[in-house]
Parts: sequence; C-alpha cells; structure tokens
Amino acid sequence: MKPTARLLVALAAGMMLLSGLAARAGDVGFQQLTIPDGTEKPLTVGVWYPTEAAAKPERLGTVTQAVALGAPMAGDHLALVVMSHGTGSWYGQHYDTALALAHAGFVVAAVNHTGDTYDDHSQVLQIWKRPEQIHRLIDYMLADWRGHAQIDAGRVGVFGFSAGGFTALAAAGGTADLTLVQPHCQKVPTAFECGLTAKASAEDAARPIPPRSAFVHDARIKAAVVAAPALGYTFGREGLTTLTVAVQLWRAEDDHLLPNPDYAEAVRLALPRPPEYHVVANADHFDFIPPCDPTLAKAAPMICATRPGFDRAAFHVEFNQAVVAFFERTLAP
Repeated sequence: MKPTARLLVALAAGMMLLSGLAARAGDVGFQQLTIPDGTEKPLTVGVWYPTEAAAKPERLGTVTQAVALGAPMAGDHLALVVMSHGTGSWYGQHYDTALALAHAGFVVAAVNHTGDTYDDHSQVLQIWKRPEQIHRLIDYMLADWRGHAQIDAGRVGVFGFSAGGFTALAAAGGTADLTLVQPHCQKVPTAFECGLTAKASAEDAARPIPPRSAFVHDARIKAAVVAAPALGYTFGREGLTTLTVAVQLWRAEDDHLLPNPDYAEAVRLALPRPPEYHVVANADHFDFIPPCDPTLAKAAPMICATRPGFDRAAFHVEFNQAVVAFFERTLAP
C-alpha cells in the first residue's frame, strides 16, 4: 500500500474511532417523560443519555445530579439499558448507576412501576405486571422516543434490584411459579414477601394466582444485571431454562431482607448458563441503593443504615464500574 493510501486509511479509522467515542465526549442529558400503557395508568420514566451539552446541578427527588435537562443526545447506534426498581421505590432509585452508564455511552431508561412506588402501593402484590411494563418501555424507547433513531435495537440490556431483580429475570426470559410463595411463607413466615401478603387487602387476597403465561418476556434483551433478586426460589431450573442471556448476579453477604440461600443463590443454582456472580462482603440488602442524603436518611433510616465497617460510597464506585464493564462486554456492537 502506498504511503498516501496508508494515511487515508489511518485517517478514516481515526474518524470512525472518534465517531464511536462521541457519546463519551460530553456530559449526561436527562429528561422525565410519561408514556401511555394501554388501559393502565401512564408510566413515568426517567431517561439518562450522552450529550455534548454542559451539565449543571439539578434536583432529582432528594438528591442532586449533574445533568443537562432536555439536551440533544450525542452518538449513534447506542446501547439501551432499562431499569426496574425495588418494592415501594421509584425510577430514580439507582440514579448513580444510570449516570455511570450514560457517561459510558449508554441510553438508560428507568420506569416507575404502577402501583408499586413510594407513594402508591395499590398493586404491590401484582408483581407479574412489572415485566410487561419493561416490555412497554423498550417498545417506546426503540420506536417513539425522540432519540430512538440513535439507539441500536440489537443492544438492549436490563438492570434490576430486589423486586426489580425479579422483574429483570422475568423480562429476560424467566418464568416464576408464584404458587410456591405460600408454602415458603408457611416454612419461613418472617420472609419479606410474607409480610406483604399478610398486609394485603381483601381484594388482593382473593385475587387468583396468575398462570406462568402471565409473564411477558422480551427477546430483545441480550444481557441482565440482577442485584438481590426477590422471590428467587419461585423460578427453579424449569423457570429459568429459557433464560440464556448473559447475567451479572449480585448478592449481599448479610442480606437481612432476602437472606441466603432462597433468593440470589437460588437463582445462581438454577440458571442454565453460569452468571458472573458477586457476593459483596459485609453488605446488607439496601447497600445496592446509593448513599443516602440527609433527608432520606431521616425519613427512611432502615434503607440508609449500613453495617459497621462497610463503606457504601466506595462500594458504589466499584459496583457501577462492574455494571458498566459487564454491559460494555455483553452489549458490544
């Protein structure tokens, strides 16, 4: 090859590399939006994405995040990660992980699960509805969101914590057998889900357990990060046979809410493909939530307390790096 030709090839390669890195060159854009969900209440969604616009401090619930509100998105063929929160929370529960992913060039969309948020507990027991809401969110992000043309529909991942971890497993292909909850509660009446069931209204208590076919799967999901999944024992090997995507699975060593071995460990043993498994030493359940600000710490001390010697802030730096690295590997172009 002649020197001039080599130079042209090198320049072309350099331009391609710069194009691929464009999403990493700036800050993070953010918007909150509402999307229709058939006959159900519209879904409230938070979206983080790469942008060249300058970020500034903006309030998100009780915290402050550095984002550019409503800014144009930077980059093309970007991967999408959808997020599912835990019981009684909201889309901003894992804002720090969303920011880390967006800084790395991902589009992140997190949804408020209808009837299972901090201000609405009316459908907290209807966990089978959550995967369908994730399916609707992916539909919207790939077809209707203003930046959908810049997303690669072949690069979709899901992130979930606690009830959101259950949701992520189900959306990615898992099918739970919810008839196993009652026997588990007879065996372990102090289990978290048993407390929810005990507090159920008469209407909820009379509602029949849905069949396995009630769970909506989404074949577009190619990878899943699952932290401290609720109801892990309800899947079993049969329920996870069709979940063949890459999974990064996390367990808190001293999880008092979803203790070993019925949740994360039960999922690990049942997955047909060994996951990337992390057991976080000295961690408790809520350590997967970012460090609390003073307002939240006062309002919800159980969520914000950590065990002696555990540094939640330092852990989240490592956690977010591991989540980003996993999705970069499993959702590579």
